[in-house]
Amino acid sequence: MKYKRSPVYIAALGIVSPLGTGTDATLAALKQGSSAIAPLTLFPVQQQPPLPVGQVEGFTDTQSLPRTHRLAIAAAQQAMADHDCNLNGVYVGTTTGGIERTEQLLAEAKNDPVDYIGSYSYHGLGTVAEEIGRKLGCREKLLTFSTACSSGAVAISMACRMLQRGQAQWLLAGGADSLSFLTYYGFHSLQLVDEQGCRPFDLSRAGMTVAEGAAFLLLTNQKPEHSYGVILGSALSCDAHHGAAPHPEGKGARGAMEKAMADSGVAVDTVDYINMHGTGTPDNDLAESKAVRSLFPSIPPLSSIKGMTGHGLAASGAIEAVLSALCLQYNILPANIGCETPDPECELEPLTATRSRPVSTVLSNSFGFGGNNACLLIADSENEKPVTAEDNAPLSIVGKSCITGAGHTLDSLGNFFLLQSMAGTLDSSTMAEQLPLRSIRRLGRFARMGLALAAAAKNDADIEQSPHAVFMGSGWGALSETWDFLEKLRSTGEQFPSPIDFVGSVHNSAAGQIAIRHGATGSNVSCSGGDSSFEQALLATEAFLGTETRYNTAFVLGADEFHPHFTPLLDPSAMAEQPADGGGGFYICRKAIPGKVAIRSCFYEQTSETVLEHLIGALGSRETIRTQYAMILAGIPAAFAEEGEQQLDLFMRETKLDVPVIHYRKFTGEFAAASAVAAVMAAQLIESGEVPNGKGILVLGFGKMCTAMELIMQ
Repeated sequence: MKYKRSPVYIAALGIVSPLGTGTDATLAALKQGSSAIAPLTLFPVQQQPPLPVGQVEGFTDTQSLPRTHRLAIAAAQQAMADHDCNLNGVYVGTTTGGIERTEQLLAEAKNDPVDYIGSYSYHGLGTVAEEIGRKLGCREKLLTFSTACSSGAVAISMACRMLQRGQAQWLLAGGADSLSFLTYYGFHSLQLVDEQGCRPFDLSRAGMTVAEGAAFLLLTNQKPEHSYGVILGSALSCDAHHGAAPHPEGKGARGAMEKAMADSGVAVDTVDYINMHGTGTPDNDLAESKAVRSLFPSIPPLSSIKGMTGHGLAASGAIEAVLSALCLQYNILPANIGCETPDPECELEPLTATRSRPVSTVLSNSFGFGGNNACLLIADSENEKPVTAEDNAPLSIVGKSCITGAGHTLDSLGNFFLLQSMAGTLDSSTMAEQLPLRSIRRLGRFARMGLALAAAAKNDADIEQSPHAVFMGSGWGALSETWDFLEKLRSTGEQFPSPIDFVGSVHNSAAGQIAIRHGATGSNVSCSGGDSSFEQALLATEAFLGTETRYNTAFVLGADEFHPHFTPLLDPSAMAEQPADGGGGFYICRKAIPGKVAIRSCFYEQTSETVLEHLIGALGSRETIRTQYAMILAGIPAAFAEEGEQQLDLFMRETKLDVPVIHYRKFTGEFAAASAVAAVMAAQLIESGEVPNGKGILVLGFGKMCTAMELIMQ
């Protein structure tokens, strides 16, 4: 069944970058065509001289929030300044979150969880979206995407999916990252930093320039009085090649561009300008050049702005989406600063100076670690012919897995059915016993856990073909590598940061390794929203997973690791005396399969006085709830026990629902991805006949966020 897609209009823009604050300053800098890259002054470093960076100058605001949060809020408020609309969500791409604040606290040896837990409360990536939502009064979907340097573009692409389907009317989407010791020294440890500054596509280029910034687009499917353009299409892909290096032939990059063009319904010869990812690293620029040449018979004008701004990491895709909109609005093409002699191997001729000429269609590329690719196709007007798309089909579970302190799936579920605890931390050798040792020897606990979950879910599905896409949720990501990188940096006087730990520290490290292991070249999305991270991953699956047979399968997973130093500081629900971690995963097929359990996201909203009313409405009605569901699995994190119990009690009274309620964290233990294990528990209960035929199970989450997932036999 097909439906007509709604257009996605860009109603407003907000930007804070090394080029300046606001669209006027940004436009003036683009026209001038000068670089904002300069030696680091934001924080002191022991290794001198400081490397060149792209830092936001003159940025002042309250110091109560970490820098990423402040940059993000400033850009978000710009975008909302002249619009009094009812926001349906804030979608943020970020990789740093509050790491800059965490680094400061660790340097000051503030590591007592009793005294300093509040100080670390902004470490989580999801807190950026939460703070923007608080400032703007938005309590609906506050989602966080962390796919390395494509994060901002992924957030925008997700917003487009929701608006095109009519599942929202007004969304704020973008990205934000700040400079930090982790990013400054991390990229330097990989020998990817050019000490002369970023020079994209130049023959003598020697690397990137690490930068910071934030940008947000106010997007709507309601035609505004003034529009900065229309996002006609977007697409994601994964190289499935290497944790940090691109596919040498640019296959993943080409796939994302090609799919974005197809999604937009326009031909390649209509593109007036390509905003290249163009980081200045030899491998990335060459791979992207090959991808562009293979797709475009006639190469349109193109450039990378990173010679002006540096690489804003998760913010870069959003910053460049804003710049692409400005190109359309003011008919300019930005210069590729730093490229004096184009590399003949790239076989491209980047713009050497800013030009004024009519621009109707822009393709904007964003590529990141783990081979995560995202492309946006932005135009000055909507398509003459409306684009149609396939309606959603169910997400059918064809394989499942979980890992808890009790062991793998059979042992964990065995404990649950015996009403025994699954809590604890499984030893690494047992967790990875089904994985080839050679492939995991340099991987930390988080990546190993993700790989083990994916392998077990595929084995349970008993399907030879691996899924096409990967969607993963994690509240905290790779804590071991993050801690080890910062500790080694401190203990060696900033002389010997670990490149292996840096690559492994990114939140999408596990999803990237899963894609490489299984050849999953479709969408690869990592979400990080605290205790609701798995629910966010499920929302992303519903938005991005296609229905066409070649593209309708995915791993959908949630996992978190316990770290003896970090976890007690970061997670207010974690219990040091009862450490627990683990996760759950599914092999999903997007089509109705009789005899298989289907899973769907029913509700996701920040807690408020009206949230239960909204939850009941989203589930249909009180009568529907009483007839549809035979059991509830309730997840209430320990830090929100009192308010969570009140919410659950009120829900049961309001719906007059008289069914068993299982508090699943009493079995799984306290860790952010516990809801992924709960979803596996629910699927097993239904498959084993513990639920009356035709009825389903609700997996509810209470506390900071109120969430609902439904599992039911088809």
